[in-house]
Parts: sequence; C-alpha cells; structure tokens
Amino acid sequence: MSEVLLTEDRGRVRILTMNRPAKLNALDTALTEALLAGLEQAERDDAVSVVILTGAGRAFCAGADVGEFKDLSPDQAERVARRADLTMRSHLVFSQMRKPVIAAVRGAAMGGGAGLALAADLVVASENAMIGYPEIKHGILPAIVIANLTRQVGRKAAFELVSTGEPLDARRAYELGAVNRVVPDGELLGAALALAETLAAFEPEALHAIKRLFHQVADLPLAAGLEAGRKANIAMRALYAGKR
Repeated sequence: MSEVLLTEDRGRVRILTMNRPAKLNALDTALTEALLAGLEQAERDDAVSVVILTGAGRAFCAGADVGEFKDLSPDQAERVARRADLTMRSHLVFSQMRKPVIAAVRGAAMGGGAGLALAADLVVASENAMIGYPEIKHGILPAIVIANLTRQVGRKAAFELVSTGEPLDARRAYELGAVNRVVPDGELLGAALALAETLAAFEPEALHAIKRLFHQVADLPLAAGLEAGRKANIAMRALYAGKR
C-alpha cells in the first residue's frame, strides 16, 4: 500500500490513515487512488469486519488538493473527467461495501474530506472537529458531495452548508445527525476502536445484512422498503435456523 495511506489491523478492525499531514491530508490523485484501493482491499479481506478511516496529524482531510488542478486547462477534459470519476467512486464505495466504515474525525474535514466523513456509516468526532464545504468561497461548488450530504442532514441544513461555506463544529454536527459521537481529542481513536470492536464482535452475516438492507431501503417508498425488509427477514431467519 502506498505510503500516503497507512494500514493497521487491530484484531478484526482495519485502520486506514490518510497520511499527508503536511497537506492536512488533502486529496490528490495518489491518495484518492490509494484510499479507494484500501477500502476495496478491506472489503475483500475475510479477516476484516470493520474499517476505521482517519487522518494523520491535526486534520482528517482538508479536501481536494487544489495544487493538483492549477495547471488544468479547458482542453484537458479527459483528465478532468477521470479525476471526477475517481472522486465519485471514492465516495460511493462506502455504501457499496458490506463492512461498516467508521470515520474518526479530528480537526478539519472540509469539502471532499467532509464528503468522505459523511459517506462513512458512523462518525466519531473529536471536540475540535470542523466539518464544512467552503467551495463557494473559492467560486466553485461541492458538486460530488451534495448528493450524500442531503441524505445525512436534511435539505435546509445541507443547502445552508453549501451556500454559505460556513463549517459546523462538532457539537452542531452532532445536533444535525452528521456525527454519532463527540469525544475529547485524546480519546478519538480509542472511542472509534471501541465502537468498531463492538460491531466486529457480531455475526458477520448479520452485520453485512443490516448494512445492505439499510442502504437499500434508505431512499425507497415505505411499501417498497417494508417489502425489502420482509424478504431480508425471511432470509435471515432461514440462515439462523440452519445454524441451530
């Protein structure tokens, strides 16, 4: 694995650490590719039940590395499209994985970094965490992250975030439901690990089924969601009966 992404296993929990601390873990192509590969590898590894995503140093992720885009010109459409596709895939992979992903967020989680945090299934934030989408202040828009943001905090709060560019502190993010737990900074990784170990202790098939069903029904009409739940109920009862 590339040095821009560190990998550590603690029992059945895999910790992925974005490792560009001098750049506040800003997402360049190398880090984005490594992150996507790291998540996909964790998904394939039967020894891993839960993934923690965090950042080295004082920030989770400052968003896109704008220095990588300064030399782009309108005639480089293919390169721009490839980068956009990579970014989209890195945000979509969380919901496509069977295994839960916990974001452990300290300091800045901005733009694409905020998008990664909120794409995770659970978020543990330190008291100094700041989550925001400042793109409007630079004359651009947080294009890829908006779809997931509206699913996390609701339309009014989401529009305020992207249209003003003002960040949320950890407590406000918790109030909006964007963050599950807020802990002192020194306890961040320990709290994320404790939560991950709780999940990892459960039957993998049940944990995978919960996540799969959760993402399946989240945007379905009620009747369709209940029907999906009915089918999952039957499948899990049959699996449970087969183990008795």
